[in-house]
Amino acid sequence: MEQGPTAKHAFGEAEGFDACPFLPVFGPPAVMFARGAGTELWDTSGKRYLDFLCGLAVTSLGHAHPAVRDALSRQSQTLLHVSNFFANDQAWNAAVELNALLEEATGSKGQVFFCNSGAEANEAAIKLARKFGGRGRHVMVSALGSFHGRTLGALAATGQPAKHEPFQPMPEGFRHVTFGDIEALSATLDSSVAAVLLEPIQGEGGVIPAPDGYLAAVERLCRERGVLLILDEVQTGMARTGEWFGFQHHGIVPDAVLMAKALGNGVPVGAIWTKREVGAVFSPGDHGSTYSGTALVASVVRAVIAEMRKLDAPKLAAETGAHLRSSLLSVPGVASVRGAGLLLGVELAAGVDSGSVYGACLADGLVVNAVNASTIRMAPPLNVTRSHVDEAVSIFTGALARVRRGAWQ
Repeated sequence: MEQGPTAKHAFGEAEGFDACPFLPVFGPPAVMFARGAGTELWDTSGKRYLDFLCGLAVTSLGHAHPAVRDALSRQSQTLLHVSNFFANDQAWNAAVELNALLEEATGSKGQVFFCNSGAEANEAAIKLARKFGGRGRHVMVSALGSFHGRTLGALAATGQPAKHEPFQPMPEGFRHVTFGDIEALSATLDSSVAAVLLEPIQGEGGVIPAPDGYLAAVERLCRERGVLLILDEVQTGMARTGEWFGFQHHGIVPDAVLMAKALGNGVPVGAIWTKREVGAVFSPGDHGSTYSGTALVASVVRAVIAEMRKLDAPKLAAETGAHLRSSLLSVPGVASVRGAGLLLGVELAAGVDSGSVYGACLADGLVVNAVNASTIRMAPPLNVTRSHVDEAVSIFTGALARVRRGAWQ
């Protein structure tokens, strides 16, 4: 039986995991990567991999993209950071350009707050909801199976009780209902609720798309009850699903949109966009971040938006995603494929362990992840080539076959 990758495989028998300098929150790393280019990665031994995970839907333009590289290089020679007591031209223009994307998607004028991650974007949304609702109307409703981040507030919004247990008591003011059940949502929207927070596709929950008609029904309900509708697009945003934002597939207009991941193509950045009339509830001092809109990161945001517009990234994701989906559906041992664009969950046949398939893929040079016990998540770069898609599907086919015949442990 072949064995799955371990820390010893990656770093050598002598050093082992005992020498790891990191807190043990991720588990033993299986591989140490040294460089990347486009869809390809190389580890420290020189082995090549195809990256069909993109750092969890982050490097959507691929590794070492020239536009990102050049933005970092140019900006590092002029201005990295100033206090938010002042403006800098990169953050100002990044906000203008991101607002333009959202105005095109929603028809509404808005404003942006930049932060450092998706979790921080969710934290800003929690405070926005509480300021909007006022004292006594502070509850945020989200979905079971959702994921909104690891900070305490974002974790409380996350609809995965097992993740709450080690950190009880959790902050109060959060409720969770079944994803896709409009009756359950309606029943919980009482006078204490300020906002509903949902993902168009539950990424960490197993790549579970919102059912047809659900988000439109949620929007109508929120308008009727005077409740904010906030969409967490941290994983689905920036063209990943075949539209600029996942909510566009549903013909709705949220009050606020949360972004991160692909927004910086690997440079840490997050953002919250709100309609102007919603964001107006904030006053100076209500929220902030030392690194909000730092010039170095904002220059990359601008480069990412410009490059994605140039490539027509939503169209690329839709077309290549359709090819990847159809190819995967022909693989023996694949039960179904769900998701949108280039965010796909590959549901394996009954009895096939996704962790074993992940390990076999990694050993053969394909980076994916086991998002749950029966599902492999794939999220390659939006500009991935057809030849790389075909190569990845071939690797996946072989790895899955080995697992099914018991040749992998």
